[in-house]
Amino acid sequence: MIMKNIVKTKQAEAARIFVEKWRGKGYEKGQGQPFWMELLQSVFGVENISSFITFEQQVKLDHTAFIDAFIPRTHVMIEQKSINKSLDEPIKQSDGSFLTPFRQAKRYSSELPYSQRPRWIVTCNFAEFWVYDMEQPDGDPQKILLENLEKEYYRLQFLVDEKDEHIRKELEVSVKAGELVGIMYDKLIEQYIDKTSAETLRSLNILCVRLVFCLYAEDAGLFQSKTAFHDYLAQFPAQHFRKNLIELFKTLDTPLSERDPYLEPSLSAFPYVNGGLFKEEDIEIPQFTDELRQILLDNASSEFDWSEISPTIFGAVFESTLNPDTRRKGGMHYTSIENIHKVIDPLFLDELWAEYTAIVEMHDIASIRERDRKLLDFQKKISSLTFLDPACGSGNFLTETFMSLRRLENQLITELSKGQMFLGFDEVNPVKVNIHQFYGIEINDFAVTVAKTALWIAEHQMLRETEAIIHYEIDMLPLKSYANIVEGNALRMDWRYIQNKDMFVSPPTIHAGQTYLQFEEEKQSRVEEPKQEYETVQLVTKKLNFGLYEESAPAENHYDYIMGNPPFVGARMKDACQKNELLNVFGKIKNSGNLDYVACWYRKAADLIKDETTRCALVSTNSITQGEQMSILWKPIFEDGISIDFAWRTFRWDSESTDKARVHCVVIGFSSTCSPKKAKYIYESDDVRLVVDNINGYLLDSQNVFVESRQHPLCNVPEIGIGNKPIDGGNYLFTEEQKNQFVLSEPESEKYFRKWVGAEEFINGYNRWCLWLGDCPPEVLINLKECMKRVSAVRKFRLTSKSTPTQKLAECPTQFHVKNMPDGNYLIIPRVSSERRRYIPIGFMTPDTLAGDSVHIIPDASLYHFGVLTSSIHNAWMRVVCGRLESRYRYSKDIVYNNFPWPAMAGNEDENYGRIAKTAQDILDARSEYSNCSLAQLYGENGYLFQDLVNAHAANDRAVMEAYGFPVTLSDDEIVARLFELYGEMTKNEK
Repeated sequence: MIMKNIVKTKQAEAARIFVEKWRGKGYEKGQGQPFWMELLQSVFGVENISSFITFEQQVKLDHTAFIDAFIPRTHVMIEQKSINKSLDEPIKQSDGSFLTPFRQAKRYSSELPYSQRPRWIVTCNFAEFWVYDMEQPDGDPQKILLENLEKEYYRLQFLVDEKDEHIRKELEVSVKAGELVGIMYDKLIEQYIDKTSAETLRSLNILCVRLVFCLYAEDAGLFQSKTAFHDYLAQFPAQHFRKNLIELFKTLDTPLSERDPYLEPSLSAFPYVNGGLFKEEDIEIPQFTDELRQILLDNASSEFDWSEISPTIFGAVFESTLNPDTRRKGGMHYTSIENIHKVIDPLFLDELWAEYTAIVEMHDIASIRERDRKLLDFQKKISSLTFLDPACGSGNFLTETFMSLRRLENQLITELSKGQMFLGFDEVNPVKVNIHQFYGIEINDFAVTVAKTALWIAEHQMLRETEAIIHYEIDMLPLKSYANIVEGNALRMDWRYIQNKDMFVSPPTIHAGQTYLQFEEEKQSRVEEPKQEYETVQLVTKKLNFGLYEESAPAENHYDYIMGNPPFVGARMKDACQKNELLNVFGKIKNSGNLDYVACWYRKAADLIKDETTRCALVSTNSITQGEQMSILWKPIFEDGISIDFAWRTFRWDSESTDKARVHCVVIGFSSTCSPKKAKYIYESDDVRLVVDNINGYLLDSQNVFVESRQHPLCNVPEIGIGNKPIDGGNYLFTEEQKNQFVLSEPESEKYFRKWVGAEEFINGYNRWCLWLGDCPPEVLINLKECMKRVSAVRKFRLTSKSTPTQKLAECPTQFHVKNMPDGNYLIIPRVSSERRRYIPIGFMTPDTLAGDSVHIIPDASLYHFGVLTSSIHNAWMRVVCGRLESRYRYSKDIVYNNFPWPAMAGNEDENYGRIAKTAQDILDARSEYSNCSLAQLYGENGYLFQDLVNAHAANDRAVMEAYGFPVTLSDDEIVARLFELYGEMTKNEK
């Protein structure tokens, strides 16, 4: 990151100079080419510009046309217009048609060979760049103004970023490979006798891994030829495939010295693989059909190059392809390489690259020998580092980390070799980094095998890159390095004792001899196991996992780095087994049952590193930094001497499945006080990194404050409560039309209808009604036949509930479960509202309207209270300490409202009190000018149109800031930091 920041500073300055030169200029024909050449050279550092971008490339339509500019390496097409031309207005073409610049470029694109078609189309008029991503050809363009280029130059990085194009190609190939595996899987499973047994699924998974290995090995040149596997099988008809595959697998697992000397040449030519992948196992291989034979030989072998897959992506794609749950959802699941680097770059990779760069930049002649010695010492250092992913899945974090470390080592080898063979090394093979440095725990037996396979493929690909540097071939087979990835439940294992001497064979676990499916079936039987039994199981885990006798003492591992992406399961979504595991991990920590499942990995990591120099970084849902979860998790962890080193604030994590599940995540890096001190960083985006003094549990640069659940307000303000909760099965709630029809059928009921408002009705302006019969005398009610039908329906609904309290509530069916009906006006706050609003819409209600339980209500609230609560100050507090529902704000009384530190006031006569009350009334008056608009419209994305309301809120914000004594220039983060200080002062004497 140090080097990246230096580059960014230079780029920003180059962009500023570029803007100054081209501001107000721009003639399409005379200045278009110099404009783009200078942009690419001066701002983005392109050296051989003439070979990088082409101009006036001819394209054949029904007439001859010319593409203004094209960048082949990154697949960018540019349509340039003069400075006075609009980019969204159609322009007359030479054939008489009218097309916008984008449509013009799109027409050119359609006439190019498929491999040359652009990924990006840029339309430009010198003052603006409109960028269209052709992965979403109907989407809106990103718009970048020339005048903003100094700050936003990074948004044009795609012009030169060949790495992105390479990653995209790897992704496409890897997903295609996954699709091929899925096709083979579906056709193979049809051939099994028992298609649903655990043994069948296990055998099929192993068979698929072996087939993929062979397909990759022949394309990667590991077999005697690039068609060896294909040619061996092609000589047999489909009915002989089973027999000949079994013979091939046995041969691949037999050392050359132990093979039958009379083995037929077509088999003896295959190398010995080692590593356990083809180890003789009692797996079931079915008969092949002619269709399967064609799929394997043609689609998967002849027509596809497996050597181009990305091990990082393919491991996850491969696993998800063969995972029944994922397949049912219709898509691939994997962690993008970009998101993996959000974890590993700040955890260790940036620092290692900075250390390497500092050594390389020792330029004076006297230090050359010293530099080389330091490089060799540095190589020893990186080859001694150890990494653990305690929820490794298909190994994508471990794989990408290994490849990143090897890329660094290859750069070092390049520097030392100076283009010569082996110079500077003691051995023929100069590679020191190996996959034995990587440890993983995974509960899914098949994922373990996939992870090891992905790491092995990664090792092979990186060796090929090394060979290109040293001009020497390095023998890959038989396999010599093994990944320490074990099958087991990470929450029931001691992470210090992970050893795995066989690359492809998972050692037994507490479920020795069982498959993952059998483990899943067994879950419910161990839900209620007592803690003593858990401890016994944990001890047995150690003995079984590492093949130890009872008297053996396992070797303890030290990890330099722990990282990963543990499972996302919400606090209310955990099954009984997961709840039990969480309680075992957290012990007696109060309210730990309210934590998300992922919190277990944070707690176990923190316990492991308490007295160690190990650094950790985990991805998780952002909920562990919000609401009551933050204090429950982080308070005891901080008390144990753990601190946060860096953090990525909330970013969206999109699944690649067709259901497009979206999770809002954070990355948190942490270590103990034993670790060497280093700068702390908060990442707000790919291009915004803040250097901070401290990072608290809310991921803010502020003191460590823990806002815990509180039953009553911290300050002298009105109590807040929940609205009415009917538990009526919908029988007492009506739309306007339903209410009118009901009254027509029973006119006497009209006086028992009250307006009803929940969060949705309040924000969107809907009218709903509630039939409130709690105050209706029984002698009157019994004669209201339609009303009695509703009462009977509610009684039946409650009686059939599985909840005992609800069943008891059936005894009084006209009453609500929660009744909260103030006598006077009251303030209403939606419990859930959109995160896209700067202000949560709140407002006053009259007592004739009943509030539902999707809102909080504050009886006896004044204009002053409304003014403070609707201010940007309170909203900034809310955004930090509240919980979230997906990404929406979830306002809570016990965390948000009851803990809020209000400004000090001398009473109602206080000058600030009166000023805030006035600005609050101005907000209500401004709203009343737009009575036909809902609060959703007034506070939505077009809220800027209601300028008098915007101004009223701004005045109110200033008044509240002055009441606190805060400068009006404070950012939201700075406001919250000040509020935390106040909160700390107000609560310092509390236990």
